[in-house]
Amino acid sequence: MTHEAHLQPGDTLANPVTGERFTFLETAASSNGELLAFELDLRAGGGVPMRHVHPIQTERFEVLDGTVRFRVGGHSILASAGEVVEVAAGVVHGFSNPGPDHVRMRVDVSPALRMEEMLSEVVALAEAGRLTKRGLPRNLIELARLARAYDDVAHAPFVSVRIQRVLLAPLTFVGRLLRGGRDGRRLRRSAGLAGPCPSPEGARP
Repeated sequence: MTHEAHLQPGDTLANPVTGERFTFLETAASSNGELLAFELDLRAGGGVPMRHVHPIQTERFEVLDGTVRFRVGGHSILASAGEVVEVAAGVVHGFSNPGPDHVRMRVDVSPALRMEEMLSEVVALAEAGRLTKRGLPRNLIELARLARAYDDVAHAPFVSVRIQRVLLAPLTFVGRLLRGGRDGRRLRRSAGLAGPCPSPEGARP
């Protein structure tokens, strides 16, 4: 499955699994690729599925309402309204809403790359019931495909992009086999991957 986002400022995405709601202020198209900016509304108990690394992008979080718990490197930070947390490229981080109320923050990501496309695809998987309660794809082959397709945007903590690609190579190879022809569709059904076969254009070789 590939998902062309075609998002514009003012558009909104909502992930029913992680409790994240994104209202876009700047997109890759509107900023000529320089900036992705959005307001993020996070329900009580919501958060990103796992700590991660952006190998190229920097992130700036400005808390507008409520209190957010950030984990940046080896540090835990509680940031309230008016406070800013900046995360440099290559730093492991994550965040969650520890309180009983919704929180809201502005997030600036530079450069934009294809983050909005990744967010759009993850939300589509959530809406289709294909994510776990933690917000990760239920099927390992789908998880591997998503990780490989967007590893210039985000990758797992404590490993480099190169090592992640090596670890995922067997699953991404099987995924490419499953995407081909009638036999591939039959294998895809047996592997538990519902819906149409994804286009191979979504993942780089």
